[in-house]
Formats: sequence, structure tokens, C-alpha cells
Amino acid sequence: MIIATQTADYRAELVGVFGHPVAENPTVVMHEAAYAEFGMNWRYLTIEVLPRDLNDAMLGLRAMNMRGINLTIPHKVEVLRYLDRLSEAAELMGAVNTVVNNEGELFGENTDGKGFLRALTQDAGVDPEGTQVVVFGAGGASRAITVELALAGAQEITIVNRSPQRGHTLVDLLNTKTPTSATYSAWDGPFQISDDTDIVINATSIGLFPDIGAEPNLDYSTLTPDMTVCDVIHSPTTPFLRRAHQQGSTTLDGVSMLVYQGAIGFKLWTGRDAPIEIMYEALAKAFGLEPSS
Repeated sequence: MIIATQTADYRAELVGVFGHPVAENPTVVMHEAAYAEFGMNWRYLTIEVLPRDLNDAMLGLRAMNMRGINLTIPHKVEVLRYLDRLSEAAELMGAVNTVVNNEGELFGENTDGKGFLRALTQDAGVDPEGTQVVVFGAGGASRAITVELALAGAQEITIVNRSPQRGHTLVDLLNTKTPTSATYSAWDGPFQISDDTDIVINATSIGLFPDIGAEPNLDYSTLTPDMTVCDVIHSPTTPFLRRAHQQGSTTLDGVSMLVYQGAIGFKLWTGRDAPIEIMYEALAKAFGLEPSS
């Protein structure tokens, strides 16, 4: 007698994040919640990758047939050399935060700026068209955010950065590839925000774990209630945002940006629309926030 059997498929699809430092990165919380909601056998891995080891990590991604990876500080620009193809937006920005493994072809996209823009418009209710923007930092996150703001109609963008070379490089990109007007300002002391500024953004790693008490060096008395102050650090509150709140400014933390950019990445990897409310509630629980209504 021949007994028919059904073979179970125990294979898990792998995605994750490469970064340094990365231990406090909460992305795993929202992605695992989304996979559980849909009953998907996917796993999101939080992997510490030193800058010198990025090449080996990308080889490992291919070797283990991972479906994709997120990149966080300091890998968003360096990863470009290991990719086969870029989206038009990622090529323009010169930075990637999401890689999709299409049967061995590594495709790079950047969801940071799109996630930020959605948080700014939907959660803070700010239309960037015609605005004056000050951005601290000129790295991968700043590139993504400023390009999306420029394409959305921001009138003037000031890049404040300690390194003149990186600052001018980003300003040149914005002026030559987008319709905005961009300028560079040196960051060699407490920076004073012009009173005609509409949006202020910390796009640096200042305030990131383990130095969560650090704050950008600026004259906080120059922040006003007419400004929207944003922090890309993935925390519901940072010293930077607390100081801005004390000045009466509207504040926007990095949690909503994280959820929205994660939702875009979720669809790139799985082909399914992300359960955004589930993802946000998972992060809210991890941060000890009140659940969404």
C-alpha cells in the first residue's frame, strides 16, 4: 500500500537591517507585527555590521538568498557600490535605505524621504510647497529628505553641516537636479534659525542610541511657534524635540516616518500592502505610547 504524504514547507523568508549602531533600531517590531497579521513565515533580522564588513554582509545577503535588507547609519551611501540597479529617486539622492533581492539582482530604493514626506503632510498637516527649510546634516537621510522636499515644492533649503565638502555636495545636487534653491551654512557653533523658517529638521545621528542625551548645537531661543521641528531619530521624544516643544514649535518625531518608510519597504519585499495601523501600534507598544484610536 502506498500512503500519500504532504510535505510541509518550513522555509522562512529573511529580511532585516544592516547598521552600526543598530541594537536599538525598532524596525523589527513593526515588520514582525505585519508578518504575524498576515500569517507570513518571514523573519526580520537586526544585524550589527561595521563599516569595514559591509562587503561581506552584502555577499552574505546573496548567499543566504535573503529577500532584502534595510540600511541605516552609516551604510546608506556606501552600499551603492554593491547594487546592480537603482530606482530613479535613489540614483538622484545617491543613497539607499532599502534593497530588494530579485533572484540575485540587488535593486536599491530609498524610502526615507517618501516616509518623511508622508509623515509631514499627514501627521503634522504641513504642505511643503513654498516653504523655507533648514536641515541639519548632509548624509544619506538628509539627501533623501531634501530631494523629496524639493520635488514637493520647497522654495528654499539651507543645509547646515560641519563638513563643508559634504554640505556643498548636497547643495550642488539640489540646485542642479531639483527646482529648489539650496544654500550651505557652516555649523561651527550654536546655529541661529532665521525667523522666516517654516520647517527645521535634524537629519543627523545626534540623539541616537547610545548617546540619547545629545542634542544638535543650535540657539534654541530662535525656534518659534510658527515652525515645525522634526527629528529623524526613531524615538517618540528626544532632547531636540523637547527643547523645540518648550519654544512652542510644532514637533514631529521619527516614529511616523519609520512606519511609513517601512510600509513602502514591506510592499517592495512582499508585494502586499502593509497593515500600517498594526505596524504603528506595535511601535507604540514598544515605546510605551498610548495605542492609536
